[in-house]
Amino acid sequence: MPSVQPALDHPAARAATAPAAQTVPAAQTVPAARTGLAARTGLAARATTPVRAVPAKFRDRQVLPPWAGPAAASAGHDALLPVVGADLDVPLVGGGRVRHVNLDYAASAPSLVAVADQVARLLPYSASVHRGAGFGSQVCTAVYETARDEVGRFLSVRTDDTVVFTRNTTDAVNLLAHCVAHAVGRAARVVVLDLEHHANLLPWSAVRREVVESRTTPEETLDALATALRAEPTALLAVTGASNVTGERLPLARLAAVAHDAGARLFVDAAQLAPHARIDLAGLGIDYLALSGHKLYAPFGAGALVGRRDWLDAAPPYLAGGGAVREVTPASVTWADAPARHEAGTPNLPGVTALATACRTLAQLPAEALAAHDLALRHHLVDGLGALPGVRVLACWPAAGTDGTRVPVGVVTFTLSGHHPDAVAVYLAAEHGISLRAGRFCAHPLLRRLGAPAGALRASVGVGSTTADVDRLVEALDEYLTGGPRWRYTCGPGGWAPAPDDRALPEWAASTPAARVPVTSPCGT
Repeated sequence: MPSVQPALDHPAARAATAPAAQTVPAAQTVPAARTGLAARTGLAARATTPVRAVPAKFRDRQVLPPWAGPAAASAGHDALLPVVGADLDVPLVGGGRVRHVNLDYAASAPSLVAVADQVARLLPYSASVHRGAGFGSQVCTAVYETARDEVGRFLSVRTDDTVVFTRNTTDAVNLLAHCVAHAVGRAARVVVLDLEHHANLLPWSAVRREVVESRTTPEETLDALATALRAEPTALLAVTGASNVTGERLPLARLAAVAHDAGARLFVDAAQLAPHARIDLAGLGIDYLALSGHKLYAPFGAGALVGRRDWLDAAPPYLAGGGAVREVTPASVTWADAPARHEAGTPNLPGVTALATACRTLAQLPAEALAAHDLALRHHLVDGLGALPGVRVLACWPAAGTDGTRVPVGVVTFTLSGHHPDAVAVYLAAEHGISLRAGRFCAHPLLRRLGAPAGALRASVGVGSTTADVDRLVEALDEYLTGGPRWRYTCGPGGWAPAPDDRALPEWAASTPAARVPVTSPCGT
């Protein structure tokens, strides 16, 4: 198959009158395709042809490393926890519908059913938090403060730590940068690695940021950080817990020791780590940590900054307003202590409730279940991709050791030689109902370092994922590489899109036709 060009027009897509082979790799057939465009493009056959069997080259791929243990061997086949939208069906170009396969957990995970249920219980009591004598207000205030305690327990915080609710991880990092600038000073030195998400790179411009280039092995990277920290006084070492690009984890306990030995504190961006692993903040020696609800099986709009109180109390409010004060006069103000100091205004109670419920639900899983499920699915995915020609899985460092150290989380990023990642992602969604991410994942320096400056494809799994989902992706990619897409795709100002796109958005979703909604980002973020 030729390389994808700005107007992807494979011979298979031009064969408008040729009967199409069945390509919907789902656990069911889909309704009959529409007439007209579908018939003209040869896609009508896909709606009634039975599902094809899994090709032999993709069977029996569940071979796990010996250190994985018996729990991992049986994990991954079924969802670990029920999620909202698990039975959602989505339209395909040319007609028909298919069960949606969500392999984009690293961007925003679906909400747990338990989360949706708890939010539904809360909504009838909607009232002001911290500001009412009515029964609804009492309920909402109790729920809000209980949520703070539950997030703290989930992360095993120290007794004197505090939990500040934010909008998301980006908001939390900016809050901490604001506090460092005021508590330590704008000349405070903050050391970061070049493999970070932009949310853990850009906010530190409020102080004196130094970016350390990661080395070819974790040990060399650790040595480089230690050298940088010893070079001059440093306030903070800011690192990711798990890469949002490769899924690789950093040795947090060792990083905490290196930072503390140099007189610095450790901040961890746990947006990708928290959904996949239990974090013992106190035991690991982490001083500050940020996470997002929308990656942790809760809806959008809530996150948290968790950690030591002193810097938070030493800075003025990140957002000034009601709730952040003790006393106000025309000439002065006395601010409240954290967390209230940095939570001005009416809080996002449904979002905070959802975040806390997700934390509580994940904490109730057996200790090894989450890791085993994650490991099984990731291994299945990497093995399946390895059977395809031209696929390169990206990694910062050599594979994890045989003792299970540095086991990555369920995030796998890869390239297809000669094919534009955005075009492939749009094909997967349009012709197979599969969602994953294409682009540079808000980590441009890391993508350049990994040899993919134009972007890549990222598949990510979670508690609602199954091996059947992974198989759907691998089979769809195999079809793309061997036969090409059946539809034509073009790249315009809004990014790559089917040409034409006859899928309709739900009536309640938007008045804008689907064809006018950008499918991929033109800048590949």
